[in-house]
Amino acid sequence: MPKIKICGFTQADNAREASLLGIDAVGLVFYDKSPRHVEVETALEIVNALPPFINRVGLFVNADSSFIDEVLCEVPLDTLQFHGDEAPIECRQYSMPFIKALRVHQDTDLVKMADDYHLSCGLLLDAFNKNTYGGTGEAFDWSLAKVALDLPIILAGGLNSDTVAEAVQQINPYALDVSSGVESAKGVKDIDKIKQFIANTK
Repeated sequence: MPKIKICGFTQADNAREASLLGIDAVGLVFYDKSPRHVEVETALEIVNALPPFINRVGLFVNADSSFIDEVLCEVPLDTLQFHGDEAPIECRQYSMPFIKALRVHQDTDLVKMADDYHLSCGLLLDAFNKNTYGGTGEAFDWSLAKVALDLPIILAGGLNSDTVAEAVQQINPYALDVSSGVESAKGVKDIDKIKQFIANTK
């Protein structure tokens, strides 16, 4: 069964309740143009509410290193997720496990990207949208992800309880990353939708 990361929590109680269902990772968005953006104080409340063994992921988009350093000083994150146009050297300068997100389209060379970001702990494949960096709920052509790579694949984009079983069957990814597909409102996760998503992943 693929690992499950739910991204874009904005409330501590909501994140804790979802984590107790058996998900593997919680994503916090430190990107002020996102409707799921959290301030450092809120992020710390969420992290402190989580049960043991949940991976705490911080998502950044073309952020200044000084801002990331500031967040890391306040919030105990386990993994960094770079969702913008960050170069490999920018991603690895924090000496932390990191995920590089790619917005996939027909011309994306996943083999080259896996080589460029070979020090990442995984590649997150999301739908390409020229106007935004993820969180759109849009899917991409999953056949583009059927490439033999040396890095674990994290599948995102357009996932919900209706699509997840097909995604797992087609791609067999290492992990799934879902946000809008399990929400009742932006930044508010629907516990029933999460339960159904987990059930259909199996």
